[in-house]
Amino acid sequence: MKTFVVYDSFFGHTEKVAQAIAKALESKCEVSLRRVNEVTPEQLQGVELLVAGSPTRGFTMSEQTAAFIKTIPAGGIQGMKVAAFDTRMPIKDVNNIIYTVFSSLFGFAAKKIAQRLEQKGGTLLLPPDGFAVKGSEGPLKEGELERAAEWGRQLAGKI
Repeated sequence: MKTFVVYDSFFGHTEKVAQAIAKALESKCEVSLRRVNEVTPEQLQGVELLVAGSPTRGFTMSEQTAAFIKTIPAGGIQGMKVAAFDTRMPIKDVNNIIYTVFSSLFGFAAKKIAQRLEQKGGTLLLPPDGFAVKGSEGPLKEGELERAAEWGRQLAGKI
């Protein structure tokens, strides 16, 4: 199964999560791992699974991730299997009322990525997931790469 794992990353943490997911998928798929700004809609021809990830910035996906998804024409991934992930600071770790309220109102990147991919015709295989970083610049919290690999294995089990 031809698979693209596409991601954006500011400090390298989302890239590490994308790599762990891609490696977990390799047992079942032919995987291409790419930054979102390196992928065009034409390259999605023949892709059967698209996994997209972004750091959460301002309670949404990165501008590059949003721009990538916007380039996909309406129905451009009709019937394609999709999944979405992000990196984020967990609400309990921040312990700030404003962050808590804004997080509950606006959410995180993964859910928005999943919604937009579904609007473009994709079929969501797993609920969107987020992987925890310590502070806005990281590093990833301990155990998150293992959790990302497990999420990738769950994804592989769905195809």
